[in-house]
Amino acid sequence: MSPSGSKIAIILVIGVLSVSTASIFIRLAMTAAGVSGVGFSLFLAASRLILASIVLLPNLLKLRLEKIPRRAYILAGAAGMALSLHFATWITSLSYTSVTASTVIATTNPIWVSLLSWLIGRETISRLTLLGIMISLGGGLIIAWGGFAAEGYSNQLLGDFLALIGGIMASVYFLLGRAAQRAGLSTYQYVTVAYTASAIVLLPLPLFFSVDYFGFSPRVYLYVLLMTVFAQLIGHTSFNWALQWISPIIVTLAILFEPLGASVLAIILFREIPSPRVIYGSIVLLGGVAMAIIGSSKTS
Repeated sequence: MSPSGSKIAIILVIGVLSVSTASIFIRLAMTAAGVSGVGFSLFLAASRLILASIVLLPNLLKLRLEKIPRRAYILAGAAGMALSLHFATWITSLSYTSVTASTVIATTNPIWVSLLSWLIGRETISRLTLLGIMISLGGGLIIAWGGFAAEGYSNQLLGDFLALIGGIMASVYFLLGRAAQRAGLSTYQYVTVAYTASAIVLLPLPLFFSVDYFGFSPRVYLYVLLMTVFAQLIGHTSFNWALQWISPIIVTLAILFEPLGASVLAIILFREIPSPRVIYGSIVLLGGVAMAIIGSSKTS
């Protein structure tokens, strides 16, 4: 039996509020550790998924007793690999660019969901959607080249590019997640497989950059724990649940509110005020995304 629209809306709101804390906990962990960069970002990404997998371990043991099509497991595992790439790139982006820029660029999921759906031949893209995509990309360029030097980041273009890759990988993750659940996995079964697969992929990566899992201050591990509970177990799982009942376009539309929540928290906690050009570019980008969604709904 399908849940009511109000229940789906409430779950999405909870998910958005939860994931909005992710970039804040990441920045706090970097500050507490006194380090940033690729190695520490991979440590944060891996630790987040490892802890989530440990919490879901009882579900993993029960899966051995369930009769689920092999295709569902393959799709869930592939989704986990996409999720690992999403976190590896997006979390690293926060070492090089602002919270606002990173979250805005990384939440352009509706564009990439539409494009990926078109590429695999299942859906057509309207002219309005194509126009929205072009406008959004223009907004991304404004953000990337809009005077980030005033915000004190030394390699903003790298950070923006990593956030973009993170957004594309998140889109792949959402599409594969919907397919895995339609193939026979429940939400909890799916996230158990996907989060575990992602944790396995990420586990050795920090070590290649000479970053160990131990030796940081207790505050670092506290922020990792909070990020795991709120952003991963509550936030991501809420979105994955919603994918069973509504289009991934609508789910990713809801995620567009994450930059707003993250930016407000960044202003309060870090006094990180976005430059006017970043704000303008964000408005253009999100407006283009909204146009792409409207165009997509007319073809569905």
